[in-house]
Amino acid sequence: MFMQIAIGAIGIGIVLMVGYLVIAQVREAMPVENGSDAETALDSTQSTVFAGFGLIAVGIIVLAAFGLINVFR
Repeated sequence: MFMQIAIGAIGIGIVLMVGYLVIAQVREAMPVENGSDAETALDSTQSTVFAGFGLIAVGIIVLAAFGLINVFR
């Protein structure tokens, strides 16, 4: 059970990282317009991806701690 959850969390983390890379590439490809709606939307999306990746990282750390506790029990 622990291994299935860990693999799922790693998969979600990979999807979030790919999403971040796509957003970064789209941001570079867009023409520079200060204060545009598209730039504001990209800022919001990038912040959401960062938050999601942070949550997944915390989840992986908690799962690893849980696994270590079960190993040494």
